[in-house]
Amino acid sequence: MADDATQAPKKGGIGRLLLPAVLLLVSAGAGFAVTFLGVSPAALIPSSSKSEPTTAFVELEPMTVSVVSAEKSKHLRVRAALEVDPLHHDEVLAMQPRITDVMITYLNSVEMADIENPSALLALRTQMRRRIDLVLGGDRVRDLLVQEFVIN
Repeated sequence: MADDATQAPKKGGIGRLLLPAVLLLVSAGAGFAVTFLGVSPAALIPSSSKSEPTTAFVELEPMTVSVVSAEKSKHLRVRAALEVDPLHHDEVLAMQPRITDVMITYLNSVEMADIENPSALLALRTQMRRRIDLVLGGDRVRDLLVQEFVIN
């Protein structure tokens, strides 16, 4: 009788069936997510390592330029940032004075009628981005983000 009390109880068949059932449900859910929801299989695997940032920003110094107007002299204040690949961040940062020069030179040539147009900001962004790409090369800057665009 003493032998029966010291023996550990035997595990039943339910324990052996529970683990495969849970694994089956998890894999079925993952298969559903990949197939029907468009989830990337890599997104389903938890990763413990921190990934590198995919975007970096280079803040440009605020620029103030005079704008040609028939009435009186007005000033345009522009503040912008460049969205870059982290690999090119230091290279773009080193070229910041040249970028600022190109942007100020372009903005000084803009007339007030060009700025008052409702779609002016889009056209100006496009022109400034084109000039920045000429200075840095086409693959360095992803986007030009205009943070402030004020006429005084």
